[in-house]
Amino acid sequence: MTLMLLDAASMYFRAYFGVPESMTAPDGTPVNAVRGFLDMTARLVSSRRPTHLVACLDEDWRPAFRVAAISSYKEHRLATGSAVAEETPDTLAPQVPILLDVLAAMGIACEGSPGFEADDVIGTLATAATGPVEVVTGDRDLFQLVRDEPPIRILYIARSVAKLEVLGPAEVAAKYGIPGTAYADFAALRGDPSDGLPGVPGVGDKTAAALITAFGSLERLLAALDATEATRTLSGVSPSVRAKLRAARPYLDVAPTVVDIRRDAPVRRNLHTALPAVPRDPEALLELSDRWGLDTSVGRLLQACQSVLGTTQAASDQV
Repeated sequence: MTLMLLDAASMYFRAYFGVPESMTAPDGTPVNAVRGFLDMTARLVSSRRPTHLVACLDEDWRPAFRVAAISSYKEHRLATGSAVAEETPDTLAPQVPILLDVLAAMGIACEGSPGFEADDVIGTLATAATGPVEVVTGDRDLFQLVRDEPPIRILYIARSVAKLEVLGPAEVAAKYGIPGTAYADFAALRGDPSDGLPGVPGVGDKTAAALITAFGSLERLLAALDATEATRTLSGVSPSVRAKLRAARPYLDVAPTVVDIRRDAPVRRNLHTALPAVPRDPEALLELSDRWGLDTSVGRLLQACQSVLGTTQAASDQV
């Protein structure tokens, strides 16, 4: 039994920009993001063959607790004239409710949590799982979730679903030269302009990786920095880097609040995550498919789910 968690916003943004907007419903409404998302999911289900699936949603893409810690967090993504709304293409925003209606009618679980990002929902569901988990995303922040037992793997789709990378602790370690489960600490030091995370000025990838590798974690690095404050020495760290770390200490004290994915987001305990053998609401699904011209994409995803369930049942019957 494998649980697949979809970073829904990451996927539908990629679908929107990866599928031509000329792909429209019978009434001319663009549905490129909806069809792209469904087709991506069908391909993932067919190739990775999970038994359980959840589309994880951003109930709050810029949570107050993260903004309170670092005010620049995702600030550059705000829509012009808005203090809260994310800038979203005009023809993408109306497609999201359509997609959610289709997933609900199909019987695919969708889960968000008020005041939390999809990352936090994914972190909560993934770390609570007792079996294998695969997280589909184009967001590197989720690399911090990888573990070996029970396994959590990231299916990184930044280049496309067809060219996805499967990342666990060993792959993260090889990619960044850090302990495989230390990505969050590495990211805090290095920063991430795409999230408005400043990092430590003057500390780039190589220095951040060397520091985290030497000390094992940001917490241990800061403890060592504090212990040597009086003597101004820190073994293996140059005076210039020590000075940069000390100057950035107020930032480093709050960075984990922003960078660390929460594992305690309120999620439903009775969430039904199993792949659907048949649509939950066939009539609603038929109406949505006809109205928005989604027959082919819906059919692909249903067929992919049924193929996995048929294989699983066949294997069970042989035991």
